[in-house]
Amino acid sequence: MSLPPLLRTLRIPAVGAPLFIISNPDLVIAQCKAGIVGSFPALNAREADGDPIMLDAWLQRITEELDAYNQANPDTPAAPYAVNQIVHRSNVRLERDLEICNKWKVPVWITSLGARPEVNDAAHDCGGITLHDIINDRFARKAIEKGADGLIAVASGAGGHAGTWSPFALIQEIRAWFDGPLLLSGSIATGDSILAAQAMGADLAYLGSAFIATEEANAVGAYKQMIVESGADDIVYSNLFTGIHGNYLKGSVEAQGMDPNALPESDASAMNFASGSSKPKSWKDIWGAGQGVGAVHEIAPASEVVARLTREYEAAKARILTGDTA
Repeated sequence: MSLPPLLRTLRIPAVGAPLFIISNPDLVIAQCKAGIVGSFPALNAREADGDPIMLDAWLQRITEELDAYNQANPDTPAAPYAVNQIVHRSNVRLERDLEICNKWKVPVWITSLGARPEVNDAAHDCGGITLHDIINDRFARKAIEKGADGLIAVASGAGGHAGTWSPFALIQEIRAWFDGPLLLSGSIATGDSILAAQAMGADLAYLGSAFIATEEANAVGAYKQMIVESGADDIVYSNLFTGIHGNYLKGSVEAQGMDPNALPESDASAMNFASGSSKPKSWKDIWGAGQGVGAVHEIAPASEVVARLTREYEAAKARILTGDTA
């Protein structure tokens, strides 16, 4: 297994997942300065008619702030950042957003909901690498065939659009034929689980829910507090809200007058990114989260979350080395 050079110098082997609406430049910059990859969906840079191109402004700010940080801290440089592209036919911004990301030489491109060679080509043209998120082995093979450099295995329990496979099975089947960059997503919210992901065969862990309850995150206070107060039993898996199955906080579903244990089925035709959102406006207060939320006990700066993960990761390694697993 081998990682590209830009992913070998992370403080801990972790990537902050791109969170719809929630990830913004403040969070990305804080994650990168703390030593893990920070990311955001390109569609989070929302624009009203007549506004300047916000994605361009976001990338300029992230690039300039991280460059300045690296000049001031040559011994402990920031981690690279990533931009998530939704490769879905309803995303009318895709072509333009690819051009903007190419212009700013985005180092890591995360692709979702479709594997297309032209997106990989745009990333490679500016020296970037592409990581495609998948939920099973068939989609993994398609992504690599179409030119992706690496894979993000989204296993059962992950926040947002999650799969149903056990992480053990998903990593096992992919590693049987693929020795490139492989990330694992699914209920990872502690340093212990980051180490476990590596032990299974993943190179990096992919964490999302732990960063919703951060000071920098663009989430309302009630959402952050619900993350703090929730555990795995407070998560519901449904395709009602976007047409694709995902994990959501039961409390947010109940707040909209619905029974989280008796939700109707939807289908993929409900998915529409033309408005720049992950779900219709009618579901804007349905809050995504993964089953790992039980590890989140407070609202804190992103740097403190990474510091906690680092302490736990190092302690977990020490326990394994000494044989003290109690």
